[in-house]
Amino acid sequence: MRLSTIRTADHGTVAARHEGDELVLLPHADVAALLASGEDWAGRAADSDGRRVPAADVSYAPVVPHPNKIVCLGLNYATHIKEMGRPTPTHPTLFAKYDGALVGAHDDIHMPAVSDDLDWEAELCAVIGRPTRHVGEQEALDAVAGYTILNDVTVRDWQHRTREFLSGKTFEATTPVGPALVTSDELPPGAAGLDIGCSVDGHAMQESNTADLLFDVAHIVSYVSTIITLLPGDLIATGTPGGVGAGRDPKVFLRPGQRLVTRIEGIGETSNRVVKDDPA
Repeated sequence: MRLSTIRTADHGTVAARHEGDELVLLPHADVAALLASGEDWAGRAADSDGRRVPAADVSYAPVVPHPNKIVCLGLNYATHIKEMGRPTPTHPTLFAKYDGALVGAHDDIHMPAVSDDLDWEAELCAVIGRPTRHVGEQEALDAVAGYTILNDVTVRDWQHRTREFLSGKTFEATTPVGPALVTSDELPPGAAGLDIGCSVDGHAMQESNTADLLFDVAHIVSYVSTIITLLPGDLIATGTPGGVGAGRDPKVFLRPGQRLVTRIEGIGETSNRVVKDDPA
């Protein structure tokens, strides 16, 4: 099953189920509200027969517009670790985003007025489906409702102002998420073995496979749940492969007017234009 959060003119955002060339509207404000509605959320979503709208006409909001948590991993593909000149981590490298950073699958990405160093990072994103704490790796995937696409678009010069990543990772309206959550039963366990990549104006920048994750989804969910309770709709971005602009010689960054397309096999793609914010 494929689930999205779409914008409507009369009811704000609404969760929807994909069915062929149409989306069936569900009685929930977004995908997170559906996931939080109880253990049988998948059965209710599959059985619901609400108003139908053509898929070609919808405006996608972020799959989860306002998650309680957005947990991100850095340095989780060997190729990216090498290009950034960092040692291989022995534990997951965690940082966070805030929901103001999120945009929909086809929304504009906003380059902040204070920087020209905007970089791409294609990522598999796990979406949590139930409250989870202290879960072992053997059971961790049961907590994942499904997977979506996230591009951890990064303001590199602000990221590197300090040892902590946060300031470069959560500028407003920089992080596309979507277009759909694909439920776990439609993908390999842990979404392993899926081709992942992104392109800028049709030129391939990243090409890899989720089988190359250093820490897989089960390990990540178990690790994070040791620290904090994961809630329905929480997003976990699992890290990016090699090919980022900052890892090239010379460095290459996004420019206003360019289109960033992020693809993951079996999930789909996001396609976002870069626009430059006006100075405050």
